[in-house]
Amino acid sequence: MIYHVTEAFSWEEYSRKDHYKPENFGKEGFIHCCYREQLNGVLDRYFKNKVNLVVLFIDENLLQPEVKLEEGPTKELFPHVYGLINKEAVVKVERIS
Repeated sequence: MIYHVTEAFSWEEYSRKDHYKPENFGKEGFIHCCYREQLNGVLDRYFKNKVNLVVLFIDENLLQPEVKLEEGPTKELFPHVYGLINKEAVVKVERIS
């Protein structure tokens, strides 16, 4: 299982479509994800004091695009999804703030 944090409105916009694409995908070329043990650090670094957030629970076995493990700012390896996330791979969405 990998996780992706986004603003609720961003997910809601794509929840009726076949694939999810965050706003910065065109610039980045991949979708930032993390493992469960990295989630709190990601929230502290990038989403501190933000509200209306959700976390997408993504089953890697159902994911169509390639996932590459790449080094992040903390020198940890993070899963990056190189393509749009097919909706059936999102097995749970949980509001976190």
